[in-house]
Amino acid sequence: MRRVRATQALSRTALACAALLLLASCGTGEEEDGHAPGAPAGVTAAAGSATSVHVMWDAVTANPGVDTYEIYRGTTKVKEVPGSEHMADVTRLRPATLYSFTVRARDTDGRLGPRSREVRARTPVASAADRSAPTRPGAPRGRVIGSRAVQLSWDTSTDDRGVVSYDIYQGGAKIHSVSGAQTATVVTGLRPSTRYSFTVRARDAADNLSAASTAVPLTTAPGSDDGRGTAPTDFRATAHRGDDGAYYIDLSWVPPRTDGVVTEYQIHLDGLPATSLVWGGTAPRDRATYSFYVGRDAGASHRVRLRARLPDGTWGGFSAERTVTTGDAGP
Repeated sequence: MRRVRATQALSRTALACAALLLLASCGTGEEEDGHAPGAPAGVTAAAGSATSVHVMWDAVTANPGVDTYEIYRGTTKVKEVPGSEHMADVTRLRPATLYSFTVRARDTDGRLGPRSREVRARTPVASAADRSAPTRPGAPRGRVIGSRAVQLSWDTSTDDRGVVSYDIYQGGAKIHSVSGAQTATVVTGLRPSTRYSFTVRARDAADNLSAASTAVPLTTAPGSDDGRGTAPTDFRATAHRGDDGAYYIDLSWVPPRTDGVVTEYQIHLDGLPATSLVWGGTAPRDRATYSFYVGRDAGASHRVRLRARLPDGTWGGFSAERTVTTGDAGP
């Protein structure tokens, strides 16, 4: 759960597919001593019901540590959570309304960092006099992804008005929420060699909550895999010269196995975040490709790697790093 500052934005997006939107990375997750915390990155927002929105973000690394996160609806602060938590449910909202949210970190010395990027979520239409809860999610199952993550999936719940979201619980604590159209997620930030028990509950627009699914017990693997189980695989990088005389790096990779669709990736170039890629249409499931501009100098060497934003809103592990030299005839 982290994102560091983007100090090198790409200047062109030639050869990108039309469905791919280019977003400059923003926010910083690391600060030196004596500075306020950076802006939280990885902020997401999704409607939990007709009157609530679930907001999540990546942890901010600060020295001294983060004491509190503040959640804002527009310009109004609506909630605070301890620095150990990275999610919050914003309640008492209006149905069928579009809201914007930002998050700020406050360190233990009282310094307040900048706002995160703004994210938006629309609450669904309320269902009048709806007192029927959805059925409990069926056939929950899971698998361990290394030492720090697990993948959960379940069968769809039914409801007379429609399921808006699914809440994921670790023991008795709610740890995540996903859209009612999603029946899988990856839970990260776990401890190695630890036994966990997960359940899922369905929620409708009237905030009726289903009974919990049967529990899914999982034990994470020993040691530390640094997120390799959630990293893109078969990562390849080559360079070519375009018709305009400039050089481009061509990337291809296999998305990580999540059962949910991965729509966002972050590219690191020469050790720094360069850009985030967000698919606006149908995201690739088998092999993804992307090309980007790196300049006009032949013989320039670049190191490149990437990681995926997982269905729980956190960043997965990095792919292998590849070195590419412009003007080089070889791969």
